[in-house]
Amino acid sequence: MKLFLPQKTLEEWSSGEKADLQDGKLVVTEGKASHAVTPAVHFVKLVSGVDQGQLVGRVKTMSQLDQLGCEHMMDSVILGDAAYEVTPGYIADVPAPAPAAAKGDAKKKATSPEADLLAAFILDKL
Repeated sequence: MKLFLPQKTLEEWSSGEKADLQDGKLVVTEGKASHAVTPAVHFVKLVSGVDQGQLVGRVKTMSQLDQLGCEHMMDSVILGDAAYEVTPGYIADVPAPAPAAAKGDAKKKATSPEADLLAAFILDKL
């Protein structure tokens, strides 16, 4: 499962010594879990032009921005005549929840401990 984590959130976690980026991984202090991360941006809104690529609300990695021919600077992306406000951050790869153990246990979903810790951490901070 992929989760978008805004740069601002990661900075807050780092300053609170709750998580940090190390060697391309998000390392959560509690539980010592680590997850691979990829730099990315979340397209928040169209500032000018036409959203022909329907990017508003989507998350794109830096390599995807390069493939599209985008120009990225801080919290802005320009694609052709369209200018967007973006939120810089990272995509974190976390293990997907395992399927329910039995059909009768639909309410009980088994997840990995790392995914549970990261999800709880994110929900607590957002």
